[in-house]
Amino acid sequence: MPRRYRPGCHIKQGPGQAGQTARPAGQLALFPEHDRESLERLFAQVSGDPVSLVLTDNSTSVLSVRTRDAVVQVRMHRMFLTAGREVIDEIARFVRSRRGTMPLLRQFIRDNRAVLDQVPRRTIRAVVQGKHYNLRTLYDAVNEEYFGNSVRAIITWGSHVPRRWARKRTLGSYSSLTNTIRISPVLDRRSVPRYFLEFVIYHEMLHAALGIEETEGRRSVHSREFKKRERLFREYERALEWEKTRLWGGG
Repeated sequence: MPRRYRPGCHIKQGPGQAGQTARPAGQLALFPEHDRESLERLFAQVSGDPVSLVLTDNSTSVLSVRTRDAVVQVRMHRMFLTAGREVIDEIARFVRSRRGTMPLLRQFIRDNRAVLDQVPRRTIRAVVQGKHYNLRTLYDAVNEEYFGNSVRAIITWGSHVPRRWARKRTLGSYSSLTNTIRISPVLDRRSVPRYFLEFVIYHEMLHAALGIEETEGRRSVHSREFKKRERLFREYERALEWEKTRLWGGG
């Protein structure tokens, strides 16, 4: 029998709502329903594993989950302290399965965009439309399927280079300084299957979601957790095989 939750307490900001006290844009109203300890206990109960919860002001990745030393480590934007119980329930299921569309979370993020946009960012001119592929379309599909739309990075095609030089360049990159994913234009070809380009985007979005892990003073961009999550991509083996046998062939 599925668990039932009472309606959430989150109230949208907006004029003309009876009983609602206006507050400046970007300011969070803290309700007593959630705190770090209660959410940590809830996530542990739903996932069945020990959980360590850290609240952040990181607007790049508002929600990330990894397992380290048998402990599920959750990093979550503190704005979710004001979320209704149904939103928290979606997050708890994401902590357990690490997949899901999470429509209530997406709506909550839209409602609280002013909070996230408080952090100033450098202006990046994003070019998403290529000759054959639109990066925004692929990014949105990957973000919804694998991250519950919690990754908020910029994506753009990189600069064009002669194809004979492309082997020496990476197919994709992520910069935490500008929160930007760049995809090599060498992949904007009809002969490149959609699933392979989605895999490259997924790989770079994992960097945005997980960051750099430090263990005993050593930094790792491709940690064990990263590699484990990378294998969750539905066409993982197929993508690796295509890169190995077809990418640098004709087309």
